[in-house]
Amino acid sequence: MVKRQVPKPAELLDLMQFKKPQFDGKKRRLDSALTIQDLRKIAKRRTPAAAFDYTDGSAEGELSLARARQAFEDVEFHPSILRDVSTVDTTATVFGGTSAMPFGIAPTGFTRLMQTEGEIVGAGAAGAAGIPFTLSTLGTTSIEEVKAANPNGRNWFQLYVMRQREISYGLVERAAAAGFDTLMFTVDTPVAGARLRDKRNGFSIPPQLSLGTIANAIPRPWWWWDFLTTPKLEFASLSATGGTVGELLDSAMDPSISFEDLDVIRGMWPGKLVVKGVQNVEDSRKLVDLGVDGIILSNHGGRQLDRAPIPFHLLPKVVREVGKDTEIVIDTGIMNGADIVASIALGAKFTLIGRAYLYGLMAGGRAGVDRAIEILSDQVVRTMKLLEVASLEELTPEHVTQLERLVPRRGNL
Repeated sequence: MVKRQVPKPAELLDLMQFKKPQFDGKKRRLDSALTIQDLRKIAKRRTPAAAFDYTDGSAEGELSLARARQAFEDVEFHPSILRDVSTVDTTATVFGGTSAMPFGIAPTGFTRLMQTEGEIVGAGAAGAAGIPFTLSTLGTTSIEEVKAANPNGRNWFQLYVMRQREISYGLVERAAAAGFDTLMFTVDTPVAGARLRDKRNGFSIPPQLSLGTIANAIPRPWWWWDFLTTPKLEFASLSATGGTVGELLDSAMDPSISFEDLDVIRGMWPGKLVVKGVQNVEDSRKLVDLGVDGIILSNHGGRQLDRAPIPFHLLPKVVREVGKDTEIVIDTGIMNGADIVASIALGAKFTLIGRAYLYGLMAGGRAGVDRAIEILSDQVVRTMKLLEVASLEELTPEHVTQLERLVPRRGNL
């Protein structure tokens, strides 16, 4: 039988350690976020619905995005045992340079509409973490300002070839002059996808006020204060605004772009040229034969063609076909460092995060982006240690099984 005694005050003090209160509200919020989904919840509370849904949503029924995320959840890891993982090396080499982590920040359009610090803090946070930052053609910060925010880090530029070719050519020249080392030639946006959340919200650029937007803004005055008291939005390529995102994209994009355009850009660009938006094996092989420096398997975060191929499912097939001939990068649906590790294990050289970074931005500006990178980095390291691999090079397909949920019918094989 347990012997009972009267608690001694000194012992009670040892058992009860009072936590110092954190009076900085932003730090308290961000410290409480342990996952990217936690940052998403904070972002949703602090951002007007139209801006949040533009970030969070995808095309039509949003099946492509849901399937991409499900694919990462349907991963089974196979750890080794009794390996020394007291330290792990997360350094990745991609497109002629290094990154401290096997992920970088993907290009995102209209970023300052989500949070006014936008690409400036994204680039600064990426530089501080030693990972690449990618500026979108439809970014809201200039090429030169991004370079100033990340002067010693790796800056990449994502290019849309637009109806007015001279605009695209001018952006290529400016990115080269600013020392950007990699150009992402994007091929999956001949027209805008049907982003129904934006239409339902009446989301336009610049934002237009209605009774609904005013009602939604009342509990989020800080967002509107930031938006109205900071410099006017400027786009890297659009000289005029007014209308929905889809209308702006349709007016700017050219559905007639071809491999000839790829040749023209290749002749203009002095750095690494990679093609973003590849979605099948045949195109991967053709691009490698044409001499591109890399391919990015992506369905644009589910924001273009709904029911598009799942990049993570496509990855092993493309690696088997062209993995020895070029560098393969993957995006869409990455929300956890384990997703990144699984991608590297199946042959990707690198990964890109879009929404994960933007949730951090909306949750807390620069500090929120730092927190998002920290969360993913911690998850990468922890997953590698639990798999008992000490470097990215030790990750192999034997470490991962893609559990089958969506299996083609036999007649389609």
